Formats: sequence, structure tokens, C-alpha cells
Amino acid sequence: MARANNVTELIITGLFQDPELQQVCFVLFLPVYLATVVGNGLIVITVSVSKGLHSPMYTFLSSLSMVEICYSSTVVPKFITDLLATIKTISLKGCLAQIFFFHFFGVAEILLLVVMAYDRYVAICKPLHYMNIMSRPVCHMLVSGSWLGGFVHSMVQILITIPLPFCGPSVIDHYFCDLQPLFKLACTDTFMEGIIVMANSGLISIVSLLILVSSYIIILFNLRNHSAEGRRKALSTCASHITVVVLFFGPAIFLYLRPSSTFTVDKLVAVFYTVITPMLNPIIYTLRNAEVKNAMRKLWGKKDSVSE
Repeated sequence: MARANNVTELIITGLFQDPELQQVCFVLFLPVYLATVVGNGLIVITVSVSKGLHSPMYTFLSSLSMVEICYSSTVVPKFITDLLATIKTISLKGCLAQIFFFHFFGVAEILLLVVMAYDRYVAICKPLHYMNIMSRPVCHMLVSGSWLGGFVHSMVQILITIPLPFCGPSVIDHYFCDLQPLFKLACTDTFMEGIIVMANSGLISIVSLLILVSSYIIILFNLRNHSAEGRRKALSTCASHITVVVLFFGPAIFLYLRPSSTFTVDKLVAVFYTVITPMLNPIIYTLRNAEVKNAMRKLWGKKDSVSE
């Protein structure tokens, strides 16, 4: 054989080395993860059951919440259990699986945010044609396209990683498996693989961000012709979306659009978009959206409303 992988199991350094600090993190992050699953799960159930939330905007919001649950669950449960472990390990196959699903759901989320921006653009700039343009088949196609885009992106990332030889050391300097920390363990030069990963992730991030920024510039320009009440309602909806975009894209661009440097900083930034942001999204959308709040009150406050 031309090469062989001697490494079958990896040791993860984790977020911090101090056992007491790890216990504090466990106490902090376990409720955050549970809140992420419950909060996003409530949105998915509320949108699917409530008759008044079947417009395209809520279909996309429900899909985003489902992606958030999957995305967070790829990394956070193992991260939380590792906080109580003395030696944190993961198999090489498990590491590759984690990388695949992390990038799959991450890019699906990016593409869904672009789809949601397009939905707001059509609703505000072409209101008379909205129902024709954003028909149910089109909505399903856009959601499916987001998932497919995430899958294709992730396949590219994983196909350039699988052939790499790993013959030691076996310590990955992160609290979960990601490409750059794993590349450092390969016993071959990974410069080209690093460039492909940066180009792949970077291209998706930059193009998506340009589309998002352009759509909101056009939306703001068109809002001048709306009434004061119309502007207020449109801006309220757009503000929620822009907040989520900034929370997601800010840390991701910081990590993936530059050469990797100090992993201590990278790990702390990664905590924000793997643990914190997925929890904030349902809060941001529900607090600023009266229709979602009212639907939740009816659904969870009155049992008979479910059977209506």
C-alpha cells in the first residue's frame, strides 16, 4: 500500500484544560443546548400546526429552526459530555462524520438565510406578485435547494479530507472536529487542501453575504414609497433577519476567510456560532414577531385551539 492510517482514534484538547472551569462550562452550556432544542422545536411545531402561519416566511423560519437543531446537535452534545471527561476522544471516522454534518447543516443554514432575504425582497418590492412568485412548489424547491447545496458543499470538503494519511500525532487542538485542526495532524502537506477548503467555504460565504447585503439595500430603497406603518412592519421583520445574519456570518467569516492562527481565539469564536447563536435565533424571531407569539399563546396556552 502507498500509505496507511495509523491513527484510528483522536484525542480532543477541549475548550479549557482547567477541570473546574470545564465544570462551570458544563453548567452553563447544558441549559443553552436544551433551550436551543426546545426553542427551535417549539417554532417547528407551532408553524406546522397553526393555520395562520402557513405563509412562505414561516415555512422558511420553520426550516431554519430545524436546521439549527441539527447543526447544534452535530457538535454540542459531545462537547458537553466531554467537559466532564478526563480524556476526550473521538474515532477518526466519527471525526470525519462530525465534519461532514457540521458543514452540511452550516451551509444549509447560510442558503436558507439567503432564501429568507429573497422572500422579504419579493414581499416588500413586488407585493402584488408575491403569491405567484413565492408559490408553495417554489418554496419547497428553495428549501430543498438549500439542503442540497449544503450536501454538495460538505461532500467536496470530506472528499478532499478522506484520502489524507494520518500517522500521528493524534491530538486535535479543538473542542470538536473541524478541517483546519484536522489538517494539522496529516503526515503530508495540506496546503492545497487548505486552499480548496478556504475557497469552497469562502466563496459560499462571500457570495451569500453579497446577495444578502444587496437585497437589503434594495429593500431599504423601496421602503421609501411605503406608508409609515408599512415601513415599521417591514423593518421589524427585516431587523430580525439581519440580526441573525450578523450573528452567524460574523464569526464564520472570521474563522474561514483567513489562515488559521491561534486556536485559543478560534475555539472561543467557534463557541459563539456553535452553541450561542442557534439558541438566540428563535428568541430573536419570536420576540419581534407578533404573529408567532400569538400562535404560540393559542397553541400552548389553550389546548382546545389545537383541535380547531
